Amino acid sequence: MLKKILAILAIMAMLVATVSWAAVDVNKATDAELDALRGVGPALSKRIIEARKQGAFKDWPDLMSRVKGVKEKAATKLSAEGLTVNGQSYSAAAPAANVAKAEPKKKEKADAKP
Repeated sequence: MLKKILAILAIMAMLVATVSWAAVDVNKATDAELDALRGVGPALSKRIIEARKQGAFKDWPDLMSRVKGVKEKAATKLSAEGLTVNGQSYSAAAPAANVAKAEPKKKEKADAKP
């Protein structure tokens, strides 16, 4: 009997863990669903809901431009916690491209030295 109870508790714990890792789409989430994400408090969820009233977010850059407090660093953390925009996680591909462009300039300066 005790083994059955422990097994049921273990299954319930796994279900709770699975639900906590489920993706939350910013365009469909309720205020409570947004608040449940680590890094999103009542103030941020309110700003997201208010900005969403203007229209659905097209992508992460749209979200970041319309919601105060959500920039690259916050977007990376929120995405890691399960927040998505139209089912897409945040990827910082654009900043990586800027770094790649900056590196040749440094290399050119190094080559220019006698």
